[in-house]
Amino acid sequence: MPSIKQARIAILATDGFEQSELEVPLKKLRGAGAAVDVVSLEAGEIKGWDEKDWGSKVPVDKTLIEVAPDQYDALVLPGGQINPDTLRAEKSAVDFIKSFYGTGKPLAAICHAPWLLIEAGLVKGKRATSYKSIKTDMINAGANWEDKMTVQDGNLITARKPDDLDSFVSTIIEAVEGGVAQRSAAE
Repeated sequence: MPSIKQARIAILATDGFEQSELEVPLKKLRGAGAAVDVVSLEAGEIKGWDEKDWGSKVPVDKTLIEVAPDQYDALVLPGGQINPDTLRAEKSAVDFIKSFYGTGKPLAAICHAPWLLIEAGLVKGKRATSYKSIKTDMINAGANWEDKMTVQDGNLITARKPDDLDSFVSTIIEAVEGGVAQRSAAE
């Protein structure tokens, strides 16, 4: 089976991302050998939110207008309250997420990031989880909400909170490796 080392992964975020929910997947996925791009609305840096105040900045590798879903093997959406709320109001971000989902490749969202999945119309009839404060939003959008660390339904991966990051990242790696293996066998 091919490894994560062959994968290219996008993390879509903007200012106000939950610090650990971007930095932990970025570090672990790069550490596993994947090529990972932090993708945002504008070039430069984006600033995290670290629990109760502004956190550290992270360099942006690519802007949203520079990328296409077919360039990546997975898309990761970190949470925080500010980041997904800003992105769900940006048509280009929502369109990118919808298009990416249509590729059948792993789409992973943690904490409040499932708001983006709701905005893109992707949770209806899907098993999913999220941060507890948006459980009702998920259910109202048609998700079959589960209180589990990580839930995978097809190519959709969701997790609840920073405490679930190890499970979240492991599930992303397993899904990418399975997807890379499927594509390699088809080629």
